[in-house]
Parts: sequence; structure tokens; C-alpha cells
Amino acid sequence: MNHPAEIRRKIREGIWTGPTTGLAQAYAQANLVILEQKYAFDFLLFCVRNPKPCPILEVLEPGVFAPHRVAEQADIRKDIPLYRVWENGRTYQEQTDISAVFNAGMVSFLLGCSFSFEGALIGAGIPVRNIEEGKNVSMYITNRRCEPAGPFSAPLVVSMRPVPHEMVSRAVQITSRYASVHGAPVHIGDEKVLGITDLSRPDFGDLVTIKDGEIPVFWACGVTSTLAVLSAKPSLCITHAPGHMFVTDVLNEQLAVI
Repeated sequence: MNHPAEIRRKIREGIWTGPTTGLAQAYAQANLVILEQKYAFDFLLFCVRNPKPCPILEVLEPGVFAPHRVAEQADIRKDIPLYRVWENGRTYQEQTDISAVFNAGMVSFLLGCSFSFEGALIGAGIPVRNIEEGKNVSMYITNRRCEPAGPFSAPLVVSMRPVPHEMVSRAVQITSRYASVHGAPVHIGDEKVLGITDLSRPDFGDLVTIKDGEIPVFWACGVTSTLAVLSAKPSLCITHAPGHMFVTDVLNEQLAVI
């Protein structure tokens, strides 16, 4: 199951319900944020001010649910395995289809995801532990603050992948090419510098094994956008569930800098 359209079909039909890490590794995946139109400009400004965690791939017009730049014949209301529908930025329900709550005044943002460079890491012989173990990537809230915009503010969220010591420089080189999907790491090594007190307790995703001789490497994560949205406490908003992304038709290499 390596073609994005086939993956989206199986998601829409309820055949695939889990995280999308490792699926269609040649293609970019996207975070999703859906907001009422009155919030759209300030959220767009937040993303522009914080491109590392919130790289914009596409913004849809109000009420539009079919992307025209990153995917063909797709429906963002149905083509993500698991959504979170938030009320007042505090409580949420998880749904597999948001058609009933999506309305004509909603603006949808598709943001880059670090899953996009995992295939390049694997191709270079660098292990990606969350894929090896069939898990969601480990994600942590840090002590670094993003630049706010209007009602939106958030701490930086990072994803962590353990990398063998001798391969860290190569991992930095490879991911640096993917600036539009988070790019180079924001930190390497001691997690306490980021305010993370316990790597065994990720805030989102799953715990993965860190083997002897490996160093935790941290990349900016699109879940930052979810925390930013929740800080504004909109009466209604929709996001993807962590690790359950929108699989696009865009090849990762199209996003890479030569």
C-alpha cells in the first residue's frame, strides 16, 4: 500500500485506522488544522512567524474540503484516519469522519510533517525506530516558546528519533534539505535543555527504544499548531489526532532542496 490515493481510499473506507507513519514513504504527509474563518488570518500569521514547526503546504478557501495543490480527488473530511473535534479549546471527541461538523465557514490548513524525511533517513541507512517498532513517533512539549500572533501562542513541540552517534551528522545533513517539512533538528542530545524531564514519558505518540550508542535527536513538530489553536480557545476547531496524518500526492523529493 504505497500509493497515496490508495491509502486515502482505504482510510476513507475504514480499512486503515492507525497512525500513518511509514506509509507511502516517498510522499509527503501533512498536519491538519481547521478553523472558523474569523481566526484564519491570525493563524496564518502564526505559521508564517513560526515556519519551523508550522510549515504551510496548502491553505484551502472557506468551505472547501478538496485540496487542489497537494492531492487530487481527496477529501480532508474523510481521508485522515482519526480527527479530533475540539470545543472551546478544552475538550474533544475523536472521529473518523468530520463531514457532519465541517461547514462552509471553515478554513483548512495543511502543514508539513517530519514523516516526510523518514524515508530519506532510512535510505541512508539511518534507523528510524518508530517505523522499526511499528509505533507512532515520540513527541514532547518543550520550554521554548513560539512567536505569538493574535490569540495564538504555544510552546514548541518536538518529535524525537534516536540516532547512532556516528550517524548524527549525516541525519542533520539529510533533514536540512527538507526545510518545508521541519528541516534540520532543533536540538541534539540532552533533553533537559528543552525542558523535557523524562524521555520515557512522551506527551504525544509512543515510547520508542533508545539503544546503547544512540543519541536523542529532536525535530520541530506540527503538533505545535494544535497547541497554538487550543490556546485561542475557539468554540469549534478540528485537528488530526497526533500521528494520524493526511497523505498527499507530493513527492518528498519535490520538497527537498537540491
